[in-house]
Amino acid sequence: MQVAIASDHGGFKLKGEIIAFLKKMNIECTDLGTYSEESVDYPDFALPVAEAVRSGKYTRGIIICGTGIGVCIAANKVPGIRAALCHDAFSARASREHNDANVLTMGERVLGVGPALEIVKIWLETEFQGGRHSRRLEKISRIEDKYCSK
Repeated sequence: MQVAIASDHGGFKLKGEIIAFLKKMNIECTDLGTYSEESVDYPDFALPVAEAVRSGKYTRGIIICGTGIGVCIAANKVPGIRAALCHDAFSARASREHNDANVLTMGERVLGVGPALEIVKIWLETEFQGGRHSRRLEKISRIEDKYCSK
């Protein structure tokens, strides 16, 4: 598994903790920025992760900002991206099992490091269940086809 990861300034510290955690798990990850706590605009970092996952270069993406909301909204504008904002273990598991989420978003100002790492672990280890959930994802794809240029 290869993971693209990025953050804005509001998620910079948590991103560093997650990168160290991924390395301990022997999961390849590429840091797409930002590289300091200097103020930046979150869409500028959500987009490269979403595009990298959409291209197939990376299996999954993780994006962190202050709340996780802004980067989730931005990433979900990219067709084929199913970004999920998760602040608990249940949501992380469900986002993978039911929604086949390929991008995880979180908020550094919302989560402590311990819960965030638990969410990452669960999210990376949980498989998509398929079945009735596949039918629902097909419906989401049709919405994208109707409203998004590819």
